[in-house]
Amino acid sequence: MRPFILAESNWADVRATAYDTAILPWGATEAHNYHLPYGTDVYQAEHIAAEAASIAWGRGAKAVVLPAVPFGVNTGQMDIKLDLNMNPSTQYLVLQDLVDSVARAGVKKFVVLNGHGGNDFRQMIRELQACNDAIFICVANWYQILDNAAFFETPGDHAGEMETSLMMHLRPDLVGPLSAAGSGAAREFAIEAIREGWVWAQREWSKITEDTGVGDPSASTPEKGTRFFAAVTEKIADFLVELSACPLDKLYR
Repeated sequence: MRPFILAESNWADVRATAYDTAILPWGATEAHNYHLPYGTDVYQAEHIAAEAASIAWGRGAKAVVLPAVPFGVNTGQMDIKLDLNMNPSTQYLVLQDLVDSVARAGVKKFVVLNGHGGNDFRQMIRELQACNDAIFICVANWYQILDNAAFFETPGDHAGEMETSLMMHLRPDLVGPLSAAGSGAAREFAIEAIREGWVWAQREWSKITEDTGVGDPSASTPEKGTRFFAAVTEKIADFLVELSACPLDKLYR
């Protein structure tokens, strides 16, 4: 058993452990081109959370990883078969209940480790934090932590080189041959302001990509995934250790 994984822990150990931080991996269940599984975002978030918590635990931080939420916002992919959508309003209610449960247990910090680009927890956290000052709530999008271009030739947005390499490292048994993968070519918005990024609109997935991928996976290797995984989990572990040591009344300097 890993003492930092709640699902693997028993009541005797949980009762005796003073956890300071709860980590909630949050992914999505959706198509990832022809070569990656629907659970890619979930597997990645779970493994990254577990490894970061393991490193942090070894350095004195009592962080506990909660079971992952496997459903994300897929409102732009409603016509992709079995892309499972959880609306933001539903996510808020789920997050509210889990924060309440963790706060009642006396845990003072709550980290959402997000692994899906369609999820956006910032406004939810604003609302939850406004009515609960007994716990500090934050979100980290693991895929935005590092300069991905330092690890991959063309990281890609969805099922590209970065995600494929990472899955080759984490779950090679679930990765199909690259020869079966689509090119990951994607169309852009015709409107310039949206392309420039100062106007935002939801992408309709079936209109931008033929294979559900956005990004070329052809240069993916497990070695790239291994190097990236080590770097991103170390970075998150550094954060968890710092967060663990910071009292709630000392969050600002």
